[in-house]
Amino acid sequence: MKTNVKVYSTPDCTKCNQAKQLLKEHGVEFDSIDITESPEAFQEMRTVSRGARSVPIISVCDRVLVGYDRAELLQAIGCLST
Repeated sequence: MKTNVKVYSTPDCTKCNQAKQLLKEHGVEFDSIDITESPEAFQEMRTVSRGARSVPIISVCDRVLVGYDRAELLQAIGCLST
């Protein structure tokens, strides 16, 4: 099943883990992509985010969030209930 949410992150990123926890708490399925696992994953993140190099990068429906802002992420996942 294809999800509408991708979280680009690194294993030791606190904000990444907070974003993933919020998604789990709201029952949102997401693909977690560890950008340290391959150059391709890092390049995909850069392409999606139009060049951002910091994590988390969160792709939700047609939005791309750079960094973690709880309120912004909650608003963005609203597209999933439509």
